[in-house]
Amino acid sequence: MFSHQTTVRVRYAETDKMGYVYYGTYAQYFEVGRVEALRSLGMSYRRMEEEGVMLPVRDLKVTYHKPAFYDDLLTVRTTIVAMPSVRIQFAYEVRNEAGELINEAVTTLVFIDRETNKLCHAPEELLVALAPHFS
Repeated sequence: MFSHQTTVRVRYAETDKMGYVYYGTYAQYFEVGRVEALRSLGMSYRRMEEEGVMLPVRDLKVTYHKPAFYDDLLTVRTTIVAMPSVRIQFAYEVRNEAGELINEAVTTLVFIDRETNKLCHAPEELLVALAPHFS
């Protein structure tokens, strides 16, 4: 299992009329978590795309526990729970500065060959980078 943490500060524009972080904004926070987790492994979305591999989201499931508010510093913990194949699954926990669980989520993304628009396997470089975390 591989985990990585990053922080996100809530911007005013990300809140709703009640002052809570708008529920749809969390998908963006999860993306930040994914991108930074992969970057920490030496992989970047940009490089994968340049090499012809796209990574669209197949599904997203979120459970909300507490609201977050403007200017809160949130910690997004992103975990890759299993070695990827043609799919990769990320689990997330978002916590506030007090360590309280704000929400948790799971996304499944698929690897797509940009030229054929068909499923393909995870890049070998990603598999090599993840291997020590799953042995």
